[in-house]
Amino acid sequence: MTDRRDELAGNLATVEERIAAACGAAGRKREDVTLIVVTKTYPASDVRILSELGVRHVAENRDQDAAPKAAACSDLPLAWHFVGQLQTNKVRSVVGYADVVQSVDRSRLVTTLSKEAVRAGREVGCLVQVALDAGEGARGDRGGVAPGGIAELAELVAGSPGLRLDGLMTVAPLAGEYAGRGRAAFDRLMDLSTHLRRAHPTANMVSAGMSADLEQAVAAGATHVRVGTAVLGVRPRLG
Repeated sequence: MTDRRDELAGNLATVEERIAAACGAAGRKREDVTLIVVTKTYPASDVRILSELGVRHVAENRDQDAAPKAAACSDLPLAWHFVGQLQTNKVRSVVGYADVVQSVDRSRLVTTLSKEAVRAGREVGCLVQVALDAGEGARGDRGGVAPGGIAELAELVAGSPGLRLDGLMTVAPLAGEYAGRGRAAFDRLMDLSTHLRRAHPTANMVSAGMSADLEQAVAAGATHVRVGTAVLGVRPRLG
Protein backbone atom coordinates (compact mmCIF):
# COMPACT_ATOMS: atom_id res chain seq x y z
CA MET A 1 0.00 0.00 0.00
CA THR A 2 2.91 2.32 0.69
CA ASP A 3 4.13 1.84 -2.88
CA ARG A 4 0.67 2.66 -4.25
CA ARG A 5 0.40 5.70 -2.01
CA ASP A 6 3.78 6.94 -3.23
CA GLU A 7 2.74 6.35 -6.84
CA LEU A 8 -0.53 8.23 -6.45
CA ALA A 9 1.14 11.05 -4.52
CA GLY A 10 3.74 11.50 -7.25
CA ASN A 11 1.17 11.41 -10.04
CA LEU A 12 -1.11 13.81 -8.19
CA ALA A 13 1.75 16.24 -7.63
CA THR A 14 2.58 16.18 -11.35
CA VAL A 15 -1.04 16.87 -12.29
CA GLU A 16 -1.21 19.70 -9.75
CA GLU A 17 1.92 21.21 -11.32
CA ARG A 18 0.33 20.97 -14.77
CA ILE A 19 -2.86 22.69 -13.61
CA ALA A 20 -0.91 25.40 -11.78
CA ALA A 21 1.25 26.05 -14.83
CA ALA A 22 -1.79 26.18 -17.11
CA CYS A 23 -3.49 28.62 -14.74
CA GLY A 24 -0.37 30.78 -14.66
CA ALA A 25 -0.14 30.82 -18.45
CA ALA A 26 -3.81 31.80 -18.70
CA GLY A 27 -3.57 34.48 -16.01
CA ARG A 28 -5.92 32.55 -13.75
CA LYS A 29 -5.70 31.69 -10.06
CA ARG A 30 -5.02 28.04 -9.23
CA GLU A 31 -8.04 27.98 -6.92
CA ASP A 32 -10.30 28.84 -9.87
CA VAL A 33 -9.89 25.31 -11.25
CA THR A 34 -11.17 22.24 -9.40
CA LEU A 35 -9.55 18.86 -10.00
CA ILE A 36 -11.94 15.92 -10.24
CA VAL A 37 -10.14 12.57 -10.15
CA VAL A 38 -11.90 9.96 -12.28
CA THR A 39 -11.60 6.76 -10.26
CA LYS A 40 -13.52 4.42 -12.58
CA THR A 41 -12.19 0.82 -12.61
CA TYR A 42 -10.00 1.51 -9.57
CA PRO A 43 -10.75 0.18 -6.06
CA ALA A 44 -12.09 1.95 -3.02
CA SER A 45 -8.63 1.66 -1.46
CA ASP A 46 -7.31 4.07 -4.11
CA VAL A 47 -10.15 6.49 -3.38
CA ARG A 48 -9.23 6.36 0.29
CA ILE A 49 -5.57 7.14 -0.47
CA LEU A 50 -6.58 10.03 -2.72
CA SER A 51 -8.74 11.45 0.05
CA GLU A 52 -5.79 11.25 2.44
CA LEU A 53 -3.74 13.13 -0.17
CA GLY A 54 -6.26 15.96 -0.24
CA VAL A 55 -8.51 15.08 -3.19
CA ARG A 56 -12.07 16.22 -2.55
CA HIS A 57 -13.82 15.46 -5.86
CA VAL A 58 -14.01 12.04 -7.52
CA ALA A 59 -15.93 10.82 -10.55
CA GLU A 60 -17.38 7.53 -11.75
CA ASN A 61 -19.12 6.52 -14.97
CA ARG A 62 -20.72 3.12 -14.19
CA ASP A 63 -23.24 2.78 -11.41
CA GLN A 64 -22.52 -0.89 -10.81
CA ASP A 65 -18.94 0.05 -9.89
CA ALA A 66 -19.67 3.41 -8.29
CA ALA A 67 -22.44 2.47 -5.86
CA PRO A 68 -20.47 -0.03 -3.75
CA LYS A 69 -17.36 2.15 -3.93
CA ALA A 70 -19.23 5.22 -2.71
CA ALA A 71 -20.76 3.16 0.10
CA ALA A 72 -17.33 1.89 1.14
CA CYS A 73 -16.02 5.47 1.21
CA SER A 74 -19.07 7.15 2.75
CA ASP A 75 -17.03 8.29 5.75
CA LEU A 76 -14.72 10.40 3.56
CA PRO A 77 -15.18 14.14 2.85
CA LEU A 78 -15.74 13.63 -0.87
CA ALA A 79 -18.05 15.01 -3.53
CA TRP A 80 -19.07 12.30 -6.00
CA HIS A 81 -19.64 13.16 -9.66
CA PHE A 82 -21.36 10.84 -12.13
CA VAL A 83 -19.92 11.42 -15.59
CA GLY A 84 -21.13 8.48 -17.70
CA GLN A 85 -24.16 8.04 -19.89
CA LEU A 86 -26.95 7.41 -17.41
CA GLN A 87 -29.84 5.04 -17.99
CA THR A 88 -33.06 5.96 -16.22
CA ASN A 89 -33.22 2.58 -14.46
CA LYS A 90 -29.96 3.46 -12.69
CA VAL A 91 -31.07 6.89 -11.52
CA ARG A 92 -32.41 5.84 -8.12
CA SER A 93 -29.07 4.25 -7.23
CA VAL A 94 -27.01 7.15 -8.60
CA VAL A 95 -29.04 9.74 -6.70
CA GLY A 96 -28.17 7.86 -3.52
CA TYR A 97 -24.51 8.94 -3.70
CA ALA A 98 -23.88 11.41 -6.53
CA ASP A 99 -23.64 15.06 -5.56
CA VAL A 100 -23.43 16.09 -9.23
CA VAL A 101 -24.58 14.36 -12.40
CA GLN A 102 -22.51 15.79 -15.25
CA SER A 103 -24.15 13.86 -18.09
CA VAL A 104 -27.69 15.26 -18.28
CA ASP A 105 -28.69 15.18 -21.93
CA ARG A 106 -32.41 14.45 -22.30
CA SER A 107 -35.70 15.48 -20.73
CA ARG A 108 -36.71 12.00 -19.57
CA LEU A 109 -33.50 11.78 -17.56
CA VAL A 110 -34.23 15.15 -15.93
CA THR A 111 -37.73 14.03 -14.96
CA THR A 112 -36.45 10.80 -13.43
CA LEU A 113 -33.59 12.53 -11.60
CA SER A 114 -36.05 15.03 -10.12
CA LYS A 115 -38.43 12.30 -8.97
CA GLU A 116 -35.69 10.29 -7.28
CA ALA A 117 -33.96 13.33 -5.74
CA VAL A 118 -37.25 14.39 -4.13
CA ARG A 119 -37.89 10.84 -2.95
CA ALA A 120 -34.40 10.71 -1.37
CA GLY A 121 -34.67 14.19 0.11
CA ARG A 122 -31.54 15.32 -1.73
CA GLU A 123 -30.52 18.17 -4.01
CA VAL A 124 -28.51 16.94 -6.97
CA GLY A 125 -26.39 19.26 -9.06
CA CYS A 126 -26.78 18.83 -12.82
CA LEU A 127 -24.59 19.74 -15.76
CA VAL A 128 -26.04 19.72 -19.24
CA GLN A 129 -23.70 17.58 -21.32
CA VAL A 130 -23.00 19.26 -24.65
CA ALA A 131 -22.20 17.19 -27.74
CA LEU A 132 -20.17 19.34 -30.11
CA ASP A 133 -20.24 16.50 -32.66
CA ALA A 134 -24.03 16.29 -32.82
CA GLY A 135 -26.34 17.69 -35.43
CA GLU A 136 -29.29 19.73 -34.29
CA GLY A 137 -31.84 17.57 -32.53
CA ALA A 138 -29.41 14.66 -32.25
CA ARG A 139 -27.28 13.23 -29.45
CA GLY A 140 -23.53 12.80 -29.62
CA ASP A 141 -21.76 9.47 -30.00
CA ARG A 142 -20.74 9.67 -26.33
CA GLY A 143 -23.95 11.27 -25.11
CA GLY A 144 -24.79 14.93 -24.89
CA VAL A 145 -27.26 17.31 -26.42
CA ALA A 146 -26.53 19.47 -29.45
CA PRO A 147 -25.82 23.14 -28.63
CA GLY A 148 -29.25 24.15 -29.87
CA GLY A 149 -30.90 21.99 -27.22
CA ILE A 150 -29.09 23.46 -24.21
CA ALA A 151 -31.55 26.24 -23.35
CA GLU A 152 -34.65 24.03 -23.25
CA LEU A 153 -32.96 21.31 -21.20
CA ALA A 154 -31.44 23.86 -18.81
CA GLU A 155 -34.85 25.42 -18.19
CA LEU A 156 -36.26 21.99 -17.41
CA VAL A 157 -33.47 21.27 -14.91
CA ALA A 158 -33.78 24.69 -13.28
CA GLY A 159 -37.51 24.23 -12.80
CA SER A 160 -37.36 20.66 -11.46
CA PRO A 161 -37.65 19.97 -7.71
CA GLY A 162 -34.60 18.37 -6.16
CA LEU A 163 -32.28 19.48 -8.94
CA ARG A 164 -29.82 22.36 -9.23
CA LEU A 165 -28.56 23.64 -12.58
CA ASP A 166 -24.80 23.96 -12.16
CA GLY A 167 -23.55 24.49 -15.72
CA LEU A 168 -22.20 22.63 -18.73
CA MET A 169 -19.92 19.67 -19.49
CA THR A 170 -18.34 18.37 -22.67
CA VAL A 171 -15.92 15.74 -23.89
CA ALA A 172 -13.58 16.76 -26.71
CA PRO A 173 -15.27 15.25 -29.78
CA LEU A 174 -13.68 12.51 -31.89
CA ALA A 175 -15.66 13.46 -35.01
CA GLY A 176 -17.06 16.55 -36.67
CA GLU A 177 -15.59 20.00 -37.03
CA TYR A 178 -13.94 19.98 -33.60
CA ALA A 179 -12.22 16.59 -33.90
CA GLY A 180 -8.59 17.02 -32.93
CA ARG A 181 -9.22 20.68 -32.04
CA GLY A 182 -9.59 20.53 -28.27
CA ARG A 183 -8.96 24.20 -27.62
CA ALA A 184 -11.50 25.26 -30.23
CA ALA A 185 -14.04 22.85 -28.73
CA PHE A 186 -13.48 24.21 -25.23
CA ASP A 187 -13.66 27.80 -26.47
CA ARG A 188 -17.03 26.94 -28.02
CA LEU A 189 -18.21 25.46 -24.71
CA MET A 190 -17.21 28.67 -22.93
CA ASP A 191 -19.25 30.70 -25.42
CA LEU A 192 -22.22 28.45 -24.72
CA SER A 193 -21.65 28.85 -20.98
CA THR A 194 -21.65 32.63 -21.30
CA HIS A 195 -24.98 32.45 -23.10
CA LEU A 196 -26.44 30.07 -20.50
CA ARG A 197 -25.41 32.33 -17.62
CA ARG A 198 -27.41 35.20 -19.05
CA ALA A 199 -30.55 33.25 -18.15
CA HIS A 200 -29.08 31.27 -15.23
CA PRO A 201 -26.33 33.35 -13.56
CA THR A 202 -25.44 30.69 -10.97
CA ALA A 203 -24.90 27.96 -13.59
CA ASN A 204 -21.22 28.85 -13.82
CA MET A 205 -19.57 25.42 -13.70
CA VAL A 206 -17.75 24.38 -16.88
CA SER A 207 -16.42 20.82 -16.82
CA ALA A 208 -13.97 20.12 -19.64
CA GLY A 209 -10.57 18.61 -20.20
CA MET A 210 -9.04 15.31 -19.21
CA SER A 211 -5.54 13.88 -18.76
CA ALA A 212 -4.38 14.64 -22.31
CA ASP A 213 -5.94 18.07 -22.81
CA LEU A 214 -6.43 19.69 -19.40
CA GLU A 215 -4.12 22.59 -20.33
CA GLN A 216 -6.30 23.49 -23.30
CA ALA A 217 -9.40 23.37 -21.11
CA VAL A 218 -7.84 25.60 -18.44
CA ALA A 219 -6.71 28.05 -21.13
CA ALA A 220 -10.27 28.25 -22.44
CA GLY A 221 -11.69 28.90 -18.96
CA ALA A 222 -12.88 25.55 -17.62
CA THR A 223 -13.71 25.59 -13.91
CA HIS A 224 -13.36 21.80 -13.47
CA VAL A 225 -11.07 19.26 -15.13
CA ARG A 226 -11.67 15.49 -15.02
CA VAL A 227 -8.40 13.59 -14.74
CA GLY A 228 -8.09 9.83 -14.46
CA THR A 229 -5.13 8.16 -16.18
CA ALA A 230 -2.62 10.87 -15.27
CA VAL A 231 -3.34 10.31 -11.57
CA LEU A 232 -4.23 6.62 -11.33
CA GLY A 233 -2.31 5.11 -14.24
CA VAL A 234 -3.37 3.33 -17.41
CA ARG A 235 -6.63 1.51 -16.80
CA PRO A 236 -7.02 -2.24 -17.27
CA ARG A 237 -9.19 -3.27 -20.19
CA LEU A 238 -12.80 -3.79 -19.23
CA GLY A 239 -14.23 -7.16 -20.14
